[in-house]
Amino acid sequence: MTTISLNQESVATLMQADDAKLESVIQASVKAEVKTPVPTTPKKPGMLALKSREFFQWIIPPMFGIGLLLVVWTVIAHQSPNLPGPVSTWHSAVQLFSHPFYDNGPNDKGIGWNIVASLERVGLGFGLAALVGIPMGFILGRFEFMSRMAAPIIGLLRPVSPLAWLPIGLLVFKMANPAAIWVIFISAIWPMIINTAVGVSKVPQDYMNVAKVLNLSEWKIVTKILFPFVLPYMMTGVRLSIGVAWLVIVAAEMLTGGVGIGFWVWDEWNNLNVEHIIIAIFVVGIVGFMLEFLLLSIAKRFSYE
Repeated sequence: MTTISLNQESVATLMQADDAKLESVIQASVKAEVKTPVPTTPKKPGMLALKSREFFQWIIPPMFGIGLLLVVWTVIAHQSPNLPGPVSTWHSAVQLFSHPFYDNGPNDKGIGWNIVASLERVGLGFGLAALVGIPMGFILGRFEFMSRMAAPIIGLLRPVSPLAWLPIGLLVFKMANPAAIWVIFISAIWPMIINTAVGVSKVPQDYMNVAKVLNLSEWKIVTKILFPFVLPYMMTGVRLSIGVAWLVIVAAEMLTGGVGIGFWVWDEWNNLNVEHIIIAIFVVGIVGFMLEFLLLSIAKRFSYE
């Protein structure tokens, strides 16, 4: 509440002034006493400050996580002398990646060649799984008879451990490299089949009724109705498959030998070079993360939502 007061000088003026002057003096006194509050607006932070805040909110939690991992690793390495710590592993990694593509014969290649060889096998096995699995998922989701026919086969074979397929591959293909690709293929195909079939089965019946009314061909139904609706489900299956494929390749290459990150890990274990094994673990994780990030970017780019 605002209070209004008249000082002694104003009262004296009032007593001597006539009525007209009295009114003007009163108004002047009121204006002098009443102070209109000036609204204050909070100062908005600048664009640079907002970007900096977002960056630190984005980077700080992962940095804390990595720091915690390094602390735990250091403590475990201090308790177990045979396990290298982060510092010695870092120095070994710097030396290893200073010449990643050296070639001293079939059994002594740089880590770069081993990563490339593993990526080639994963690319072939995963590509074949996509070529077979995605169309099969469309068929199983589109036709109930085919879905019921394939259900017991998928339910029987899907839980089988990927490495259990390796002897079958060695027996059929007579060579280690095709057998490793076969293991990747049979491991990566199930997520693509199942996710694609589930996506097709969830297409609203109204869409299919419209297709019948318009007398669309099966190709039109697949390309104009099913594919846009199923794409998110299909990309989820593709992402799961690439993760499975990259997981399986290490174990498969340990058993088949040759050039590859899995064989490289096993070779370093035989040489008791634990630092290189830890480096390989990080390499496998980083490459797997990059593959999934790449597929996620592709899925967002081609999303119909």
